[in-house]
Amino acid sequence: MPDAVAGHLTSRVGDRAGVLGLFLCQASRLPELITELIKVKPAKPIALSLVVDTGLGGVPKAVSIVESRTELLALRMVEMPAPSDVDEVWLERVAEFVPEDAVRVVEPRRGGAEWLSGVRRVAEAGYWPKLRCGGLSHEAFPSVDAIADFLAVVTEASGSFKATAGLHNAMRHTDPETGFTHHGFLNLLVATARSLHGGDVRDALKSEDSQALAAEAAALPDEAAHAVRAVFASYGSCSLAEPVADLEGLGLL
Repeated sequence: MPDAVAGHLTSRVGDRAGVLGLFLCQASRLPELITELIKVKPAKPIALSLVVDTGLGGVPKAVSIVESRTELLALRMVEMPAPSDVDEVWLERVAEFVPEDAVRVVEPRRGGAEWLSGVRRVAEAGYWPKLRCGGLSHEAFPSVDAIADFLAVVTEASGSFKATAGLHNAMRHTDPETGFTHHGFLNLLVATARSLHGGDVRDALKSEDSQALAAEAAALPDEAAHAVRAVFASYGSCSLAEPVADLEGLGLL
């Protein structure tokens, strides 16, 4: 926790501070975070995404803890897993527990016939579906088809989404140590742009041509770029340095 807080605060005032979003912390580790922030005394409250790992029933207590320390933390987002067949009743409970001014991010469990229906219900409720793009097993990495189907559902519902896991690098690549093929956040961004305008989404997700994708992203008019970011609104990464280095190398920052 001390390293995470120090890294975040340093990045907040660096040359690429504008790239950095929220500080993510699991609900179960809130006491650690608060203890560390009391020590470092940040100049302004840390904008927080609360990652619920204590079950839906643990949300009210976690939110209450954050809201009791407004000199240290500003709740901006609450993220939580959900069953693949998440229904309106479950989503209504989220609305009861999470303040209206916090973004609600819900991750229906991927796989099975109900997953995309769950994604659609989350988006239509005005929440952000979460797309998990990797993990510690081959099964944790969704196929190109699964991501393309996810994007189709979210764009059709005029929704926003957050991506997470496995997206440290801009481009699709295979890790030589694990053998896992990682999706790239630039692939995902261009695929989102194509999903909005009827382009070949799967081709963008499969591409390993970094120069072509960078040129396509750079050529987006301002209005189209804003539309893309309204859909692909955020993604989580445990590294700021790697994404920034990739974007600088591609001439996109």
